[in-house]
Formats: sequence, C-alpha cells, structure tokens
Amino acid sequence: MILDRIDDVPARDSDMNLSRRQFLSAGAALGGGLLIGFGTGRSVGAAGAAGKIASEPFTPNAFIRIDPNGQVTLIMPYVEMGQGTYTSIPMLIAEELEVDLKQVRLEPAPPNDKLYANPLLGEQTTGNSNAIRGAWQPLRQAGATARVMLVATAAKRWNVDPATCRAQSGEIIHTPTGRKIKYGDLAADAARLTVPGNVALKRREDFRLIGTPAKRLDTPSKVNGSAVYGIDARPPGVKIATLAQSPVFGGRVKSVDDAKARSVKGVRQIVRLDDCVAVVADHMGAAKKGLAALVIEWDDGPHAKLDTKQIVDELEKATLQPGAVAQNIGDVDKALAGAVTKVEATYQVPFLAHAALEPMNCTVHVRKDGCEVWVGNQAITRAQATAAKTTGMPLDKVVVHNHLIGGGFGRRLEIDGVTRAVQIAMQVEGPVKIVWTREEDIQHDMYRPYFYDRLSAGLDEKGKPIAWNHRFAGSSIIARYIPAAFNNGLDADTTEGAIDLVYGFPNLHVEYLRVEPPGMPTAFWRSVGPSHNVFVTESFIDELAAAAKEDPVAYRRALLDKAPRAKAVLDLAAEKAGWGQPLPERVGRGVSLQFVFKTYMAQVAEVEVSKDGVVRVRRVVCAVDCGIVVNPDTVKAQIQSAINFGITAALNGEITLKDGRVEQSNFHDYQMLRINEAPAIEVYIVNSAEPPGGMGEAGTSAIVPAVTNAIFAATGKRLRKPPVDTSALKEPV
Repeated sequence: MILDRIDDVPARDSDMNLSRRQFLSAGAALGGGLLIGFGTGRSVGAAGAAGKIASEPFTPNAFIRIDPNGQVTLIMPYVEMGQGTYTSIPMLIAEELEVDLKQVRLEPAPPNDKLYANPLLGEQTTGNSNAIRGAWQPLRQAGATARVMLVATAAKRWNVDPATCRAQSGEIIHTPTGRKIKYGDLAADAARLTVPGNVALKRREDFRLIGTPAKRLDTPSKVNGSAVYGIDARPPGVKIATLAQSPVFGGRVKSVDDAKARSVKGVRQIVRLDDCVAVVADHMGAAKKGLAALVIEWDDGPHAKLDTKQIVDELEKATLQPGAVAQNIGDVDKALAGAVTKVEATYQVPFLAHAALEPMNCTVHVRKDGCEVWVGNQAITRAQATAAKTTGMPLDKVVVHNHLIGGGFGRRLEIDGVTRAVQIAMQVEGPVKIVWTREEDIQHDMYRPYFYDRLSAGLDEKGKPIAWNHRFAGSSIIARYIPAAFNNGLDADTTEGAIDLVYGFPNLHVEYLRVEPPGMPTAFWRSVGPSHNVFVTESFIDELAAAAKEDPVAYRRALLDKAPRAKAVLDLAAEKAGWGQPLPERVGRGVSLQFVFKTYMAQVAEVEVSKDGVVRVRRVVCAVDCGIVVNPDTVKAQIQSAINFGITAALNGEITLKDGRVEQSNFHDYQMLRINEAPAIEVYIVNSAEPPGGMGEAGTSAIVPAVTNAIFAATGKRLRKPPVDTSALKEPV
C-alpha cells in the first residue's frame, strides 16, 4: 500500500562526522521494531543501549523500518511522477531483504537534505534520470544488512549456526529443521545488534525480483481515484484561487478595477501583488469568473517589444565568437584544412513549454506560528526553503506535504509556483489552493532554452570524418539552478550529448557560449541538454553520411570500434527495424544513436510524409542498454512515454514571442501528440551486467533526430530546426 502523506520523522542535525558505518545504521524503532538506515556521508549512532528499546527511530539519509507486526516501510526520498519510482525502488529493498514486493509500504519523506539527499545530486531531488542510479547501491545495502541481522537474531534464539538459516518471504527459516520465525517477531532483538560492517550483496544471477516485470504499486489507487496529487489536496476550509500574471515577463500591475469581480457569487477576496492579481473564491468556477471580470491595466516593462527573432539574432551573432572549450581532441583546424570534403550547417532548437497534464498548483496555509504547504514538487527542500524565505519564518516552521505529480518533465524542479502561492496565501485567512489555468501555465512557464548551433566537418577521400567542429549558444540552466556547478563557462548538463560522443573522431572541438535570453525564463525540460545536443549531432552525422554517399547505419557503425555497447544497440535496432528493406514512396527510415544519462540507445523511426507535407511517424524501434534493469516493464513504459513526448516536440513543439508575449496559450496552438497519431513502438532491452543507467529522459532526446533523419530519407529535405514545417515538405505540383 502506498500512503500519500508525510509522517513526522524526527530530524537530528548532530553527529555529522563520517565513520566506517556512514552507509548503514540500525537501532530500535518505535514500538520495538528494527530500523535500517542508509546514507551517503552521514553516520548515525546507536539508538539505545542493549536491552533497552529506543524512544525514537533512527533518522539516516533515507531508511527502512520493520515493525513488530512485520510491516516493512520505506521512507521514500524520491517523488513519483509517472516514472515508476514507487515500484522500482521498493524492488531493491525487497530483493535484498527477501520479502515480497507487496509487503513493502511507502511513506513520502519530509524535506531534509541532510537525511534524504539524492547521493548523485547532493540534495533531495528527483530528476536527471538518476533515482535508480542513486538508490542502486545504498538501498540494496540497507536491505541486505537488515536481512543479515535478522538471520543472526534467529540463529541466536535457536542456538544454531547462522549459515544454516535463510531468509524467505519475510521469515527466517532454519533449513535443517524447517523451523520458521517472522521478521516482526525478531525485529526488537535484532535492533540491539551491532551493525555488521561489510555485508555481501546478492550476485546478479541470484536476483529473484530485480530484472523481472513487476506490476506498478501505484496503479490501483490511480485507477480507482484514491491517489492524491498536489491538485487534490483539500485541507479543511480551503478556498480556491486562480491568477493573472503580467503577460510580459518583467511587467507590473498598473491598476486594477475589481468591482465586477467582487460581485461574482462565490468570490471572497482579490489579492494584488506587484506583477499579479489573484481571485480567491469558494470554488474554481467562481474564481475563473471573477478573474474574467477584472479590468487590469499592465505596465509591460522593459520587454514589451521583445520577439523571438531578436533572441535568435543574438544567439546567431554570439556563435560568431569563440566560446568556452567543452572538449578538444587533436587539431581540428589542421584537419579541416586538409579535408577533401567540407560540410557546414547551422541548427536551431526552439523554446518549449512543459504543458504537464496536471497544471501548476500549490495549496498553502500561512498562520502566525507556521506555514503548511501541499504540493507535488521534484525538489521538496527547495519548496520548503522558498516558503520559509517568503514568509520570513524559520525553516522548521514550514511543513511541506509532497504528493504524487501528474507530469513533471523538469517543470516541478522549479519553485516559482510555490513562491507565488505563498505570496498570495500570506494575504488570505485560512488555507488557499492556487491553480494556474492552462493559459497561465503555458504563457508563464519556464521554458526549454533556445539554442543556435554552428557545425563543420571535414571528410577524407573515402568520406570518413577526420574533423568535427561544433559551437553553440544558449541558456545555462545549471548556472542559475546550481551556480557552483557552472565553472569556466561550462556545465555538464548543457554540454551532455555534444561531447564524449560514441564516435571515434580523431579531431574534435566543441565550444559553448552562455547567452541568457532577455525576458524568457528557462528551465529543465525532459532530457534538457541532450534534447538539444543529440538532435544536432545525430542530424549532422546523418549529413556527413549523405555527403559521403553512405548508408546512415553503416556510416555510424564504422566509427564505433571503440564503443562496443553503442555498436550493439545500433545493430539491434537496425535489425529489428528491418533496416534496408524497401519502403513505399515518401516513406523513410531514420536512425539516431546516443550515450546520455549513462545509457546507450539507438532508435529507428519509420516516417510517412504525405504529398501535402503532413508527417506521420508510423513505427519506432528502440534498442537500449541501460545496464542492469530493475523493472523491464518500467523501462519500456518510460521509453514509450519519452518517444511520444519527443515526437510531440518534433512535429508540433514551439513557443514563440511577439510584443513580449508568449503567443501559444492552450492545446489548440501548443498541440500534443494525439492518440491516433501515436506510432507503434517496439523496445528491445540488451541484457547487461553494467550498473544501471538513467531511463526517464533518454528516449526523448533520441527520437527527434530519428524522425527528422527519416523525413530526409523520405523526401530528400533536411530539417535543421524543429518543429516540422509542413509547407517545406509539400510535393511540388
């Protein structure tokens, strides 16, 4: 069972020194149970002396609790937003602890970076496709340690050799005699044991859960409607608010006539901020009617005349100058000078909105002595921090309840919505739920950055690339989000997919220029840096193949002698897609290959282009090597989701500015892929013994170049800027 609430877990800031047991700690839990914690740099002392039950559980970075009734509880530091975290991570615990998956109960963790930080990110965040990567070692270690301690406790009680005992389905069994005892009956005594320093983890060949398809634990509640998302939070007495923000980023409210709005039945209050007006009402219908009745005069501010062309012109101009060197191999200038053939191209990717199914929302109750927040957020400690800062309250006076998320895609790594909700709630008596309309959501998003790229390459007499030169300009999200991670003009996210390519280029040079667009806030978007870079690199390598008059798969394959895992997924995808087999007129296949998020992936898209230029993606074949797979069903679902998300961007996705305003407003002009447009998708998973790679975002970055390369194969027309321009693909009359 999954509970969508946060229990009060005590947090202690003391005892921060490292020790040999910085990874694990154990002690007595409330009521006499056993608690095993896991951490990434913090040791927790014993809770209670031998023979004495501790008065409180341990509070490590994240932890397992085993109660006297045998219930296994995982305090979950990651959030579930459809990616399967609430199933795959418990599988790690269940595997090593030898319990059935259905025996593991989840509780969402409260905000606390010291206890629950993602070990790969350093803060309590769900993102960057690394929940499994971060949890892989510590959670298995925690489960294995608990199992060993329970075995030792049972062996002592029976006065037998622990080697003659084994764990199975929440019980310890004495193999020679068949005696059994449940975990719950052992928990209190096991809690008094000293934590073993080194516990062997299961060998891969002994896994019984990991690697097998497991039904999603969160599916039943989502089907029957009992699942609680942020937008479902309803504390007693809650009012509903919706808002209008300055239509131009950086604008302000000049005046408000709210007389008609106040006369709307159910409207309770009008809240005015510097750049926003909110209507508080008994229900959303009244709030929307009240908002429509407002007469607001705006001061548009410094960006009143901004349009997309101005931003693009600035980026294009920037790429004429040298940037920070992200990677350099050999001597590109010398190799280009001696090349038989030179290929040059410029590429662009547009601003993109997130447009998550669950619109932005946040419920807040500000009291004199504290602040309570209900939200679905990927960075819960940041949400708590902004609520504290906005109210001026100490951090420990802010309680954040984190809920299921109905689509994150990086949007809910941001806390602007929480800040805004708290600002409004500070002027409202009692709890208030702020809900962004779809129009406010799309027109006041934080967008995937616009990038402008210049590429050049040199080919030898056989068409083989001997030089690769890439310079691009655009926003750095990391520079804003984690300033310390932006060094010497570079960050790992912005350059991922542009450097450390799988291909064996003898001479390679990549430069990046940080150019922040005026009046357009940018943020993480599903696949972020790779969503830009893989489109550019995989499109340009296709251009090189065309210049060399080579088959795109064969051309790539010849450059992969030092990348066997990349070659394997390329070969598998090509084979399963029937690469090289004949296709009807104006139907083409396109391929892409990447190594991002520590995962190797190849995709082949089969695309049909009508005589009117309308593009339909008929079929996508994906081969993936993401290391050891925890739940293959989740991997396939993630790839299917990411492919459809990416096809949406390839065919439809673009946010544009005119007179400082975002032109798109809802799904009629910012279209999602319809169900009848979704392709048949086949996913083939390579059996791998490598550590797990990331899965949530990789499919998105791979699909866009596969689609545009397929369009080239079908029509001979190269698209260097998504979304697809149907007018450019029309067959001449």
